[in-house]
Amino acid sequence: MDSDRQPLLRYSLAILSRGDAAARRDATPQNSRFVRVYEALAAIGIEACPAIYDESFADAVREQLLAVNGVLVWVDPIHQGKTRAELDLLLRDVAAQGPWVSAHPDVILKMGVKDVLYRTRHLGWGTDTHRYDTAAAFRAEFPARLMTSGPRVLKQNRGNGGQGVWKVEALSKAEAIVRVLHAQRGSLPEDLPLEAFFARCEPYFGWGGCIIDQPFQSRLPEGMIRCYMSGSKVAGFGHQLIKALIPPPPEGPASPEAQPGPRIMHGPDAPPFQRLRRLMEDEWTPRMMETLAIDEPSLPVIWDADFLYGPRDAAGADTYVLCEINASSCFAIPEQAPAAIARTVADRLAGASR
Repeated sequence: MDSDRQPLLRYSLAILSRGDAAARRDATPQNSRFVRVYEALAAIGIEACPAIYDESFADAVREQLLAVNGVLVWVDPIHQGKTRAELDLLLRDVAAQGPWVSAHPDVILKMGVKDVLYRTRHLGWGTDTHRYDTAAAFRAEFPARLMTSGPRVLKQNRGNGGQGVWKVEALSKAEAIVRVLHAQRGSLPEDLPLEAFFARCEPYFGWGGCIIDQPFQSRLPEGMIRCYMSGSKVAGFGHQLIKALIPPPPEGPASPEAQPGPRIMHGPDAPPFQRLRRLMEDEWTPRMMETLAIDEPSLPVIWDADFLYGPRDAAGADTYVLCEINASSCFAIPEQAPAAIARTVADRLAGASR
């Protein structure tokens, strides 16, 4: 083979995801859901291997990670009742000893939690956002806001798959009755006393918890735009009709508008999303980094920002409201993203080795 076509770089990398002992034993790049990422990395000279994690064999995983140049992490904040508390300690220890880790747990705690919605509410993606740091503050401040500003959406600080995300609307001011709808798949609206809902939310204040409060976006049935980022650059988009927080019809088959649809993936140059791309690359991401004190090399190699359509502006153009950032386990991804990930990984590993 022509030497000019040989990969110029040679680094070792582990791709870490959660699984049991059997999954760890049998894992290969070829049978991984990240196979396209492995292929993109190999194409530029980065040798990557699976690192399957569980708390029961954490020591073996630590040894594996300490033997490579870098680690890419795909692990949800909450999975079958398990959190990332122990894993985050392990990753901090590994990073302190030399290997580069993305996304680093400290970066996730800045941008990959719902608190980012409050801390960046002044950006163009923000809305009327509030934070409750304690159960007492939640009880004291939320009722008046709910009664005066219409339906609200509450979000626990760390979670995934709709866990701890609720639409809340007042039914009876005199009796403090609310209708709540959980964002988890299969949830149905429930009417209950506001005090009972407060009690249900108390666990959210554990594990560095808080509750973030935003207004319900009336254009939710028009879908969600997921903007995929590699570092500070857009790697693609996904548009999806969603069902979460949209009540089912009272009877009969669900209307098409109420049905979740497949996420339609688009490359970074897709015409419908170029205004959002410019906002993300030129304005919102740089200002987020400044607000959160994150430098560009610390941004995850793959992360996404989920946007809902906000009220149209005076000229009739769409606005966008940030509803969350995913930095712990951003997958599936557009077909253009693996190459973008590989390029960013190469840049980061080269920088870390200087």
